[in-house]
Amino acid sequence: MKAFILEAYAKKGALRKAEVSEPVVRDDDVLVQIHATAVNVLDAKIKTGEFKLVLPYRLPLIMGNDVAGVVVKVGSRVRRLKVGDEVYARPDKDRIGSFAEFIAMNESDVALKPATLSMEEAASIPLVGLTAWQALVDKAGLKKGQKVFIQAGSGGVGSFAIQLAKHLGATVATTASGANIEMVKRLGADIVIDYKKDDFEEILRDYDVVLNSQDAATLEKSLRVLKPGGKLISISGPPDQDFATKLGLPWFVKLVMTVLSAGVRRKAKKLGVSYAFLFMRAEGKQLGEIASLIDSGKIIAVIDRIFPFDETNAALDYVEAGRAKGKVVIKVS
Repeated sequence: MKAFILEAYAKKGALRKAEVSEPVVRDDDVLVQIHATAVNVLDAKIKTGEFKLVLPYRLPLIMGNDVAGVVVKVGSRVRRLKVGDEVYARPDKDRIGSFAEFIAMNESDVALKPATLSMEEAASIPLVGLTAWQALVDKAGLKKGQKVFIQAGSGGVGSFAIQLAKHLGATVATTASGANIEMVKRLGADIVIDYKKDDFEEILRDYDVVLNSQDAATLEKSLRVLKPGGKLISISGPPDQDFATKLGLPWFVKLVMTVLSAGVRRKAKKLGVSYAFLFMRAEGKQLGEIASLIDSGKIIAVIDRIFPFDETNAALDYVEAGRAKGKVVIKVS
């Protein structure tokens, strides 16, 4: 099969298109013919080696973290899915590889594709949908009537998280450039701050939850917009010891994570708020719940551009440039 592979970590340089063997299908796996995939900021960070301490992949590596396609083979213990099913997924972190024609995944990581979406639209959902769900539902326990600040509302995670937070009954504040203000308002944002003109710290007060996706300076300011007892969930770091423990990382990595997050945890404690790092996990059951929300019209897919498979490197460059509104999708077949 054809696939785009990473041969060496580098800030610059392209993935190589190669002919590789089809993946081996284990007893609990489904083999999916990929119709579409999507590019995430995570892919760029994997390419540069930024995450190699916590995701020590062996190179060469087939890249890609979002899948939409059709099941073409099932393992002997698979019971929930069958050949011909249209599915979508975020593969487990140890089995990524959606910049390819086929991928094998554990059945538990896969869900039936939302019936109302095309393959390209479905491919835009898994990673950002699970990230928003696990941040706002699992970690923050966001409830009706609470206030949440979601940074970078026009981005992949932000555009999904705004919609999910509104479905949960929260008041949503976000940041965006002037050109994207109307877009995030249509998604449901109640308060939109033009980050090029205004400082959100001077406008927002007493928030219950912050979903942080930006740099360290923004994170520190975000702690100060929370009310006592509020929660900051960060998807951009710094990682903490709890994250290292859940991943089963070695003791020295846990120590590194503890040191990296010590400053922000200390500042959070002083303000009477909490800090947690989230690295989303593959979860087919949650994708099933997300599919129900999509098919009932509660959440829509937000896509910036669709690239052909042969232009996978151009799609990755586009995401790395940081100007995408919503998701960037690759049509594989």
